[in-house]
Amino acid sequence: MKPETKRYSAQVGTRTITFETGKLAHQAGGAVTVGTDEAIIFAAATMGGVREGIDFFPLSVEYEERLYAGGKIPGSFFRREGRPSTEAILTARLTDRPLRPLFAHGMRNEVQVMMFSLSSDGINPLDILAINAASAAIMISDIPWGGPVGAVRIGRINGAFVINPTFDELAQSDLDLRLAGTRDAILMVECGADEIPENVMVAALELGHKSIQPLIDLQMQMAAEVGKPKREATFSNATEDLNARVLAHVSAAMNELLDKPLAKAEFYGGMDEILKNTLAAFCTGEENAPSEKDVKTAFSEAEGAVVRERILSMGKRPDGRTPTEIRPIWCEVDLSPRAHGSGLFTRGETQVLTLATLGTLGEAQELDNLSPIDSKRYMHHYNFPPFSTGEVKPLRGQSRREVGHGALAERALEPVIPTEESFPYTLRLVSEVLASNGSSSMASVCGSTLALMDAGVPIKAPVAGVAMGLVTDSTGRYQILTDIQGTEDHLGDMDFKVAGTTKGITALQMDIKISGLSAKMMTEALAQAHTARLFILDKMLEVLPEARAELKSHAPRIITVKIPVDKIGALIGPGGKNIRALQEETGVKIDVQEDGTVYIASTDGIGGEAARARVEALGETAEIGRIYTGKVVRIEAFGAFVQILPGMDGLVHISQLDSERVNKVEDICNLGDELSVMVTDIDPAGKIRLSRQAVLEGWTAEEAREKDKPRGGGRPGGDRGGNRDRRDDRRGGGGFDRRR
Repeated sequence: MKPETKRYSAQVGTRTITFETGKLAHQAGGAVTVGTDEAIIFAAATMGGVREGIDFFPLSVEYEERLYAGGKIPGSFFRREGRPSTEAILTARLTDRPLRPLFAHGMRNEVQVMMFSLSSDGINPLDILAINAASAAIMISDIPWGGPVGAVRIGRINGAFVINPTFDELAQSDLDLRLAGTRDAILMVECGADEIPENVMVAALELGHKSIQPLIDLQMQMAAEVGKPKREATFSNATEDLNARVLAHVSAAMNELLDKPLAKAEFYGGMDEILKNTLAAFCTGEENAPSEKDVKTAFSEAEGAVVRERILSMGKRPDGRTPTEIRPIWCEVDLSPRAHGSGLFTRGETQVLTLATLGTLGEAQELDNLSPIDSKRYMHHYNFPPFSTGEVKPLRGQSRREVGHGALAERALEPVIPTEESFPYTLRLVSEVLASNGSSSMASVCGSTLALMDAGVPIKAPVAGVAMGLVTDSTGRYQILTDIQGTEDHLGDMDFKVAGTTKGITALQMDIKISGLSAKMMTEALAQAHTARLFILDKMLEVLPEARAELKSHAPRIITVKIPVDKIGALIGPGGKNIRALQEETGVKIDVQEDGTVYIASTDGIGGEAARARVEALGETAEIGRIYTGKVVRIEAFGAFVQILPGMDGLVHISQLDSERVNKVEDICNLGDELSVMVTDIDPAGKIRLSRQAVLEGWTAEEAREKDKPRGGGRPGGDRGGNRDRRDDRRGGGGFDRRR
């Protein structure tokens, strides 16, 4: 029997979002589809057993982009989806971040949330639907969880906020804010913006939190009506008694260690020594002695409690800084002699080197996904090698974290990248993390700004970034921290990254470990980040106050030429023959746009100018009386065809090859030779007559037109020339205009 489908709808802004369940994937813990218009996402959530020997919560959130959803066949050789695209990875991360904090601390059952696209209309983005679908699937499943979560996107067009904008609306928007939260607080923020002021950002965040309430109401209704009873989960937490005993044992030693400013190695080395002594004291091997695993768990809780209490009661951080203090900063540029631009940014124990490469527009990345955007000319890649944290690990390709951090830096700098029209280059930035102790993604933003300026890219304004942290306790006390390091990220409650210019915010990302963040905390964090951002920008501009006036000598210079659209075929040639030959002869790269704009990239000024002249010639038309130097492209008994302009040939009749009588064309020229010729006539059909004799004897245009005119009485120099003229005219050989 066909199962009953339950359908629920909620109004979010001007759009209706519909949830369905009951029809699909009945063996999953919970399964739903969520859609708006013709955009639909499927999600399933399932809980398994406990994986032995792990000390973390094994949650996996996967999103797979199925191109059939948009009526597309994958462009890969195998014609099927392979490794997840960058957008798919980012959607999975975006969904994971608000779900994870709402699972109970210490849970050890495996939980898997899987999503894929069922339908994509090319109008509505799918990422926000994915978060809502994942939340609803868990809510109606048998998995214990502290949700639901609602998600929404906020744009801003002409100063007015738009809820869940379409792709077309996003193209006009100066804000792309994605937000997820619970009934009471915001859990996750991911944002790109075009220098948005802090007060506008706070207003967008408040609107976003208000807009998710109908989605939360709907999911609560679904759980009540069709939700399964929650299963018992397995937890790995030390007992309250053991936690208290371990805290009492280590408190004095930890405080003594933290009384002096500590570098990363000193902090972790000192803590490892205290842990070693604690294990020796508690794991005695006696019958009722706690296990090593439980003692380590209690030790971790004690470490967090001590560090947090020192920050909340004394305002003292592990490295001795005050809550608003930024670690020492130093920068350099021009580290690589051959890279087109390079910038090194060091803040405390975090160091990032970014290198910039400029290429032609033809080197832009082609995208094979469900977005209507099919290419991008600005790419930012981020590498996080194990030596940056003093570790040894196998290299297994780019991690999700690396993809996410690269995308964040890309989003932060995108608003200041010059337009294609004013700077017709493809840009690739690669941030190499050389040392890390917190906030390497924001260091990438700073290093990338320096690299762009060093390359001579005329960016709109320099961008800097800083990571903010938060420490709270059960009594309501909290402290916002500027420029957090690794320990504060690990032990704290928030990682709030803010990037921007002096004018406003360009990127925002927030991850939290508590149940939510109030608007008051958010406002304070943004204000504190603004002050820090200006301080960091000042330090960066001390090294390089503005973008270099010129590109590096080895960077490609791009010359822009406009040709008529009907000449594009002549430039490219059959199978690309002409454009390949031009590139090989001049040593340049050429990109041709559909509107006739031609970009010529060259590191050799001579080659670039030669290519420019050849391309510009395509826009020219032959003029009677004008002298051209062209190449002989065809030889017949009656004359030679000479290419005077790209794709344009004319006939030099044998009678016009020289001042003296010519018996054989090859006596004057061979295929591939260059001849200087004058245009003597262009007939209504476009056939061009040329004369070398006119050039040799210095004829005027009128003389050339008159003396080269075919006539029954022949031409000066004998009957042969005139008779040949008449024969050629009958054969259609009086001229030739070949378009290639």
